Amino acid sequence: AAWLATRLAMRAMTPVVLPMCGAIAGVSVSSRAFVHVSGANRPTRCFVSGKPGTFSSSRSSTSPRGLSRRRGSVSVWARAPGGGNGDPRKAPDPNADGTGTTTIKDDDAFTTWLLDVEVPKSGKKIARQLSSLPLAISEFLAIAGFSALGTVIEQNKGTAWYVQNYPTNDPALGFIDYPLILNLGLDHIYTEWYFLTLLAALAASLTACTFTRQLPVWRVSADWKFMERPAALLKMEEAETLPRARSDDLAEKLAHRGYQVFRKGKALYAFKGLIGRLAPIGVHAGLLLTLGGAAYSGLGGLGGSVMVPEGTSFEIGQGLRRGNAFAPRPRGETDKVVVNDFTIEYLPNGQVSQFFSDLSVVDGTDGHEKQRKTISVNVPLRQGGVTMYQTDWEIASLRVRVADAVVSDGDDKTQSGNGDSGPAPDDAESFSGSVSPETDAKASESSGSGGDSQREFAGDSLYLPMANLEGVGNFQGRIWGTFLPLNPGSDDETLKRKGVTLVARDFQSVAIYASDGSFAGVRRPGSGRPITVDGLQLIVEDMKGSTGLELKTDPGVPWVYAGFAGLMVTSFLSLLSHSQVWAVEDVGVQKLLHVGGRSNRAKEEFKTELDEILDELPEYL
Repeated sequence: AAWLATRLAMRAMTPVVLPMCGAIAGVSVSSRAFVHVSGANRPTRCFVSGKPGTFSSSRSSTSPRGLSRRRGSVSVWARAPGGGNGDPRKAPDPNADGTGTTTIKDDDAFTTWLLDVEVPKSGKKIARQLSSLPLAISEFLAIAGFSALGTVIEQNKGTAWYVQNYPTNDPALGFIDYPLILNLGLDHIYTEWYFLTLLAALAASLTACTFTRQLPVWRVSADWKFMERPAALLKMEEAETLPRARSDDLAEKLAHRGYQVFRKGKALYAFKGLIGRLAPIGVHAGLLLTLGGAAYSGLGGLGGSVMVPEGTSFEIGQGLRRGNAFAPRPRGETDKVVVNDFTIEYLPNGQVSQFFSDLSVVDGTDGHEKQRKTISVNVPLRQGGVTMYQTDWEIASLRVRVADAVVSDGDDKTQSGNGDSGPAPDDAESFSGSVSPETDAKASESSGSGGDSQREFAGDSLYLPMANLEGVGNFQGRIWGTFLPLNPGSDDETLKRKGVTLVARDFQSVAIYASDGSFAGVRRPGSGRPITVDGLQLIVEDMKGSTGLELKTDPGVPWVYAGFAGLMVTSFLSLLSHSQVWAVEDVGVQKLLHVGGRSNRAKEEFKTELDEILDELPEYL
């Protein structure tokens, strides 16, 4: 136990108190004396701090040197085993002079040894452990796993979104629900502490591997090494002895094959592909640059999303939320973005193909237009360090015109006349089955008093805001609706809630329902065809959309791009073989040329190349 605790103290470089469990001999009266602890499986040399006197062991009643014995404890200052004796790798021995006392000089010597020898040695040991390939692979796999999870789980959405899409009664993959996502921070994985810690750990492993493995290999490979002993050459992977051949001819042939050739007397050294030894360092540098850029974007980036109706504007800074206190604000945060137009392209089957937003960036101070661009999915707009992506859309408003009003007792039935409502849409059943007082109430809230006095102001155009009805009642999928009250000024709540409901799933058509919930017909915006419902003759003139934009600042993106570019280049360069050839000319009676070589990869190609070179050498008689 004493030996184990002493060894632990030596590793930790801190004082440790040991119970006396064996005989202690040679205890000095100094504050730090050198002693020999026995009674354990093996002896240990250490520093002891204590008061003058002797110590005793409970295992023996007499001292081997006639000293009195008593129980005590030893405070051990960790150090390497053994005395100094002129060896700079070992701790200085304070008892080397035979006095058993320490001086200021001894303290300085011990401090110098600790800082110059022991600490660097411990640092190298830690670096070797960090450069472990299994450790780096496990870090890579952990980062890849969290990245995949961040791809499956949508990031940076609101709490309500996760509650709706990851309910506890129907978890994704059987276990992913919104409490798990919110509690573990899976809604913003790339800025969570565990993900950043993994990036830092991988960066530490790459750095350690670079300094402990790659740089030493590069230094050794870059040295010009001449071998003058034929026996050393003949032990190489590829070796051969040529009679009556000259090193001058070999140098010429190697140079013709792209080798760098150096001569020193009768010795020759040649190499090519040295960049293949340096390229792995570049690979590590590219990875470190990529990891640093990713971490910088996560910690120093801003983000946010806005839904902007067509014809309106917003300030860039209002759409960005601060992720971290030290995240820099973009230089263009005071600029305004104007949505000039929003359009959608459809496939022949009616599905959305692509949607476009015509945006203008206006200077926030003098109002001049800085740039104008039509963006779409995967075609963003960049301004002042902010990137705006097209991500979503909504129906913002519906413009209808009351062409005529038929005054009746309020029990009007839908009249088509020459404005035939036409056939019901394919999903008319879902439309008609979903219109309810709850739907009317939400649509009425969105329309407000837009339909005030329709009967009195026939011919006027009414702008009705559209409300998102997805998940309301029995509605499924993306759908919007609005409500046109028939009696907005009535004090009767029943009459006030009576009106026409208009719903749409896209910008191509509008389904219209009477006040009793019956389906009235479908109209295409801009067609000019009227439809009579509940005594009103309505014409659907136009629909306006809202563009959904995601705003992001990624200050680390240039780092990531530079890292990827360097990574691709150095990855290809690292495939180059580093080939080395040595030769020494024996000018004895037989005049022999001893040749040896090796390559770190593509060994068969190197063997073939060296054989071809040696076959081309002339033989002198």
